[in-house]
Amino acid sequence: MAYLVPAVFALFLWWFTTGAIFFLDSRPLHTLKWSMMGGTVMLGLAVWAVHLTAQQTDSTSAYLAFSAGLIAWGWQELSLYTGYVTGPRKIRCAEGCSGVRHFGHAIAANLWHELAIIIVAAIIWFIVKDQPNWTGFYTYVTLWGMHLSARLNVFLGVRNVSVEFVPPHMEVLKSFLTEKPMNMLFPVSVTIATTGVICLLGRAADATSDYAITSYSLLAAIMGLALVEHWMLVIPLSVQKLWSWSLPRPTLDLPQRRHPEDHHELAAVSAHVPAAHDGHNCQSLKSGTR
Repeated sequence: MAYLVPAVFALFLWWFTTGAIFFLDSRPLHTLKWSMMGGTVMLGLAVWAVHLTAQQTDSTSAYLAFSAGLIAWGWQELSLYTGYVTGPRKIRCAEGCSGVRHFGHAIAANLWHELAIIIVAAIIWFIVKDQPNWTGFYTYVTLWGMHLSARLNVFLGVRNVSVEFVPPHMEVLKSFLTEKPMNMLFPVSVTIATTGVICLLGRAADATSDYAITSYSLLAAIMGLALVEHWMLVIPLSVQKLWSWSLPRPTLDLPQRRHPEDHHELAAVSAHVPAAHDGHNCQSLKSGTR
C-alpha cells in the first residue's frame, strides 16, 4: 500500500487536471480570461504550497509538494492553450514549409510559453534549493522534460497527433503536428523514460522513510504515465475516450447565439488570418513563411 496509494493518487490527479485543462481551453472565447485568472490564482497557491512544504519531510508534505508541482505545470498548459502565453508567431505555416525554417516557426509560435516554463522552474528551484523537500521541483521538471519530448516527437512525426485536443483558437499549433508511423527520436525518448521509471522505482524500494517512499513513488508514477503517453503516440489507439467528458460535444448545425465578446475575439483572430479567396493575402502568407 505504501507504493500503491501514491501511484493511484498521481494517476487520478494527472487524469483530472489534464481533463480540466482540456475543458477550460475548449470553452467559448469570452470565458478564457476567467479561466486564465483562476489558473493564475492556482499557480500562486501552488508556489506558496511549495514554500510551505519545503522544510517538511513527511508523506503528507510529499503529496502536497507533488500536487503543487503538477498544478504549477498545469498553468503552463492552460496559458498556452487559452492563447495567453504563446509566442510572437500567430499564423499557420504555408503548405510545404519544412526543415530548419519550419522548426524556427515552431519556436516562434511557442517562445513566450517556453520562457514562462523556465521562469516558474527557476522560482520553484530558488524556494527549495536549500531545503530537504524537492518533490515539487522534481515533479515540475519531470513533466517539463516529458512534455518537451512529446512535442518534439509530434513535430517530427507520430501516428496519433491528437489534433482534437487543440482548441480552434490555437489553429497555429496544428501546423506543427506531423502524422507518420514513427520518427528517430521516439526510441530514444522511450528508452530514457523507461530508465527513469526503473531508477525511481528502485529508489522507492530502497527508501526507508515515509517521505522518501511517497516522493519516489509519486515521481515514478508520473514518469510512468508520461511513458504511456509517449507509447500512445505511435500505437493504433486513441486517447480521446480518456477525456471525452472534457471535450465539446458535437452539436446540430443550427444557428447559435454567441456572446458579444466572442464576436470581438473572433474578429481579432481573423485579423491575423488572410482570407482564402484573397490572392494578394495568400501570396503574402506564403512569402512570409518560407
